[in-house]
Amino acid sequence: MSLLDLFHKKAKAQPPQESSEANEELDIYSGMRVEVTTDTGQILFVAKLLGLHGDKAELHQYSESEIAEDAESIHARIRGYSDHERKAVYMEGVITPGPKHIWQVEELTVARVGNDRAFFRLETNLEATATMFSGLAMGEKPCKLLNISVGGASVGSEYRYHEGDKFLLKVRLLKERPESAIFSQVVRVIEKDDGRFEYGCRFIELTEADQEQITQNIFAVQRQKRARS
Repeated sequence: MSLLDLFHKKAKAQPPQESSEANEELDIYSGMRVEVTTDTGQILFVAKLLGLHGDKAELHQYSESEIAEDAESIHARIRGYSDHERKAVYMEGVITPGPKHIWQVEELTVARVGNDRAFFRLETNLEATATMFSGLAMGEKPCKLLNISVGGASVGSEYRYHEGDKFLLKVRLLKERPESAIFSQVVRVIEKDDGRFEYGCRFIELTEADQEQITQNIFAVQRQKRARS
């Protein structure tokens, strides 16, 4: 069944699972970035949750989507990340597409919270560089971009960095698109058996335009991978 087929059937009403008070307790807020998937886990798009009022809200779409604006409603899973709690927040709701990539959400409920990653992570193996501006590792060094999400990346390198180190990560996700340059901070260090290192990094100092550009590039790469498979 294609994504478009999913929208030819009206979604059934879903019983509320949490009250609006629970939503506040779990720190659901306007401006939260979210990933929207079908009930089967098929990713639809990434958006910003805005206009939150009770069990209603809007999803302002970041990434491109193959779903037509006149498609019908569907029950969807909405996974976001709370900047305050530093946790993933799992929600459900009925979404309806509208003009200008703005989706209406109704029957929004919170299912649970978790400590796992909040956003879709694209597996890659791309040449990249990491530039430190101070310290023993100062200068531009080659590395590998192992995976990337809206909020961070995993980087492989033969050079030693430490938790808390900051560097400028440069990578071209797509040949036909400009190189991305993203300030990153090391939050996890894994030393491999072959003497190389794997670094878990979070992106810092991102503007809204930066976040949107990263998201669009990630989804463009994903579409290319699907087309080749």
